[in-house]
Amino acid sequence: MGFTLRDVVPWGRSFTEYREMFALSDTDLKRRILGCGDGPAAFNADMRRRGGRVLSVDPLYARTGAEIALRIKETFHEALDQARRNRDAYRWKSISSPERLGEVRMAAMSAFLRDYAAGRREGRYLAGALPRLPLCGGCFDLALCSHFLFLYDRQRSLDFHAQALLELIRAAGEVRVFPLSSLDGTPSPYVEPARKALAAEGIGSEIRRVPYEFQRGADEMLVVFRKG
Repeated sequence: MGFTLRDVVPWGRSFTEYREMFALSDTDLKRRILGCGDGPAAFNADMRRRGGRVLSVDPLYARTGAEIALRIKETFHEALDQARRNRDAYRWKSISSPERLGEVRMAAMSAFLRDYAAGRREGRYLAGALPRLPLCGGCFDLALCSHFLFLYDRQRSLDFHAQALLELIRAAGEVRVFPLSSLDGTPSPYVEPARKALAAEGIGSEIRRVPYEFQRGADEMLVVFRKG
């Protein structure tokens, strides 16, 4: 059947998942990090408690905490029901069941909601959307993009993906994107064309295996960097 969504839904990941999805080392966590499309993830909140520096940018942050909580409530059961119907598409190891998935996701989103008001005041959550970000060039060491680019390839064009990657590498010295699969679990057909578009602009890229696989076959990230 395949996992299908009309557009991006709030579905937060944990700090531990971020570390594994992006193969983040202790050194990486000390860098100036941009999280693009973080949504209601717990990564920023947990990094703040650890003394890290993260700016999260997402169009969701134009909303109040109450509005985001309502959006989570509206979409949570749809996303979880799709995980149940497509349970063979996932590896139920670190997350043992669809019910446990719901608990993990809700715990991450609750941590985000508790941090959100303070994070907005401190400037850690900023409303913005690819392919144009309200950020200066080279302001970050590392940009992370989780579960947006390539995953929603049926909702966003190849040109959008190429322009988004160019914008991320404008803002940061290195970009990591995970996963490289479409929502239906198949490899995104945009990965190699997007890499060619980057190469035409003098931007390097490579695909690396990561120590994370929840969606079957989704265990690689795209790393984008400036040559020389």
